[in-house]
Amino acid sequence: MLNFAIETARDAGHLLLEKFGRITTITKKGDINLVTEADLASEALIIERIKSHFPKHAILAEESGEAVVIGGDTVWKWIIDPLDGTTNYAHGYPCFAVTLALEHDGEIVVGVTFDPTRNELFAAEKGQGATLDGKSIRVSDTDELGNSLICTGFPYDIKRREDFARHLTTFLLNSRGVRRDGSAAIDMAYVACGRFDGFWEEGLNPWDMAAGKLLIEEAGGWVTNYDGSEFSIYRPPVCASNGRIHNEMLAVLG
Repeated sequence: MLNFAIETARDAGHLLLEKFGRITTITKKGDINLVTEADLASEALIIERIKSHFPKHAILAEESGEAVVIGGDTVWKWIIDPLDGTTNYAHGYPCFAVTLALEHDGEIVVGVTFDPTRNELFAAEKGQGATLDGKSIRVSDTDELGNSLICTGFPYDIKRREDFARHLTTFLLNSRGVRRDGSAAIDMAYVACGRFDGFWEEGLNPWDMAAGKLLIEEAGGWVTNYDGSEFSIYRPPVCASNGRIHNEMLAVLG
């Protein structure tokens, strides 16, 4: 199933790359969240491929801006984001990804994130470690927040999230730097491979985080809620790190 997920993510990513810079149809889901023709084409490819190879598996997708579960056997459930970073994509900013995860009986067992602009494929299988382009990856060994490069995303409903500005300011003042690239899937993959030391974000959906959670854990990192409790992709927010700076991050977010 991992090889299937890798092949499917690559094919969907190449489709996105072919359309990149040539988008003519953009619609809105909410006030500022966008849907492009590329989202829909990538999603159709992924769903058709899953239905063909695993017809009894359920699929959790964001179809036309609405979360839907396709199929009936939720013991096996694919969680897909055909284009993470749609706003970037629509504006020609080359930071976006295809991300797929497979959940078995409530546990994520396969996760893949493909960045087509860099041709980078992050993959993980439960208990088998995480890889970047087939080579094993590990989280960073940075052990102090002050020496860390961390990342976040700005929630679409930022006006209603009273603590976000405080969290952002505190991290800016107490880390080496904070980045915001607009793709949670890539951010979490970068934590897994050690490019970032930590990540936090509110307001995400399951398909934004499913593959990233497994990538980070299989690479030796930690993923929790803001209070340090066990994390579920269905109950954000998320705090992820190399494990060494996790408690310092939680102290900011608490």
